[in-house]
Amino acid sequence: MAEINVVPYIDVMLVLLVIFMVTAPMLTQGVDVDLPRVSTEPLPADEDRENLIVSVTADQEYFLELGEDSPQSVPLTEIQTFVRQVLENNPGTAVLVRGDQSVPYGRVVELMVMLQQSGVHNVGLVTEPL
Repeated sequence: MAEINVVPYIDVMLVLLVIFMVTAPMLTQGVDVDLPRVSTEPLPADEDRENLIVSVTADQEYFLELGEDSPQSVPLTEIQTFVRQVLENNPGTAVLVRGDQSVPYGRVVELMVMLQQSGVHNVGLVTEPL
């Protein structure tokens, strides 16, 4: 009578589980920003459209992320040029701002003014759900 030994399959599954548990935290995209926590409903996301994410860290550094690209540190003065180029190439790009909650309000307003001068009409603010 032939029997199938399933112990090696269980071992393989446990190894895969460990691998996924270790790599899953590394898959989070973006710059480490302590977002404000609010109780709001998430907006529907269009999966076909790329998002341009501008992040402001606690050190008041600015980072740009476009789609799946890795974040790039950019001075505030160059954000306007970069955003204009992105909007000229792809006018449907959504612009989102991720601001650390410890950043002074004035820094976020400066960034939003730069985005407005770049031709962005709607800016989304990213928050963390409660």
